[in-house]
Amino acid sequence: MISEELTMKTITNHQVVVTGHGGPDVLEVTEAQLPEPGPGQVRVKVLAAGVSAFDLIYRRWAHLPGRPDVPFTLGEDIVGLVDDRGPGAAAFEVGTMVAGATWARGVGGGYAEYVCLPEADLVVVPAGVDPAEAVCVVVNYLTAYEHLHDIGGARPGDRVLVHGAAGGVGTALLQLGKLAGLEMYGTAVRDQHELVAALGATPIDYRTEDFVTRIKYLTGDGVDIVVDPVGGSRHLWRSYRTLRRGGRLVWLGSAAVDKQGLRVGPLSMATVFLLRLIPDGKRVPRCPTMDKYAKAHPGWLRRTLTELLDDLAEGRIQPVIAERIPLEEAGRAHELLERGGHRGKVVLTTGAYRGRSAFRQRSRHDQSNTE
Repeated sequence: MISEELTMKTITNHQVVVTGHGGPDVLEVTEAQLPEPGPGQVRVKVLAAGVSAFDLIYRRWAHLPGRPDVPFTLGEDIVGLVDDRGPGAAAFEVGTMVAGATWARGVGGGYAEYVCLPEADLVVVPAGVDPAEAVCVVVNYLTAYEHLHDIGGARPGDRVLVHGAAGGVGTALLQLGKLAGLEMYGTAVRDQHELVAALGATPIDYRTEDFVTRIKYLTGDGVDIVVDPVGGSRHLWRSYRTLRRGGRLVWLGSAAVDKQGLRVGPLSMATVFLLRLIPDGKRVPRCPTMDKYAKAHPGWLRRTLTELLDDLAEGRIQPVIAERIPLEEAGRAHELLERGGHRGKVVLTTGAYRGRSAFRQRSRHDQSNTE
């Protein structure tokens, strides 16, 4: 009989690596030695890992600042089981389900069966929560909460316009907005309007309607907050025009890079700088990345993530999952994101997740195989 110790020594870590810059075909599954947790770290047996637009950007562009040398592994957020503990790590028992971000590793590392992370960056996932839904909370809902409440300063009754309302962060914004008593509006393509409306927002078709004109028609004088993940000079200027006096434009990202290239980033920053100079009572607050915001506000990340996971466990929020895709098919997950038109977040699942029958059922907002 093979001993448990010998069995553990033969375990390898399957991970998806970026072998070069380019299309989804540069993603390859490789085998590596099982990582050992260092001081203050735990090794997590990954159940679910999130796929984000940033993953696509880092995969595509060779000269992106902060991009590591190939090969490297993507993945900003994971949920899994504590598998081993390094020296001094005592916060979690082995077998505890935890959730966390992988920023301490640079670009990521979540596209793997095992990953070692500082235990200080992890929180416990409440019992009975689906890991695929929990991983949506780690980046998407934290991002939504930061930009809606901490940066946007949302107050009950405020009107909020969300661009990309049917996406992973967009659906999180709509749900958190409804929970906070906000009046929500969301831009999306026509076939996503049913979902946007179901999440409590008024949908606007950005392809056939001018959203500036439509917002003014629906509200009279505009909205209090616009969350703009698209970027680009023209789009940011139009978002700014939907604001009423005292309103805030929250620039969340530069999704327009997909069609316009990396120049969108500098152009967006220049536009934001100019908009801040206009003396009309509107504001464009600074929007630090989440890792910078978390470092500037110690305790914020773990406290907010814990509260959001509690909201998930109690049914106050319900992540929208576009599709659950096996880790070894990460290339297909990237293709899905690149095609666009998906609803919610794309999640990678490992064999450990797929072997747990309790988590096989789709949530009521799971959008896979609904087309």
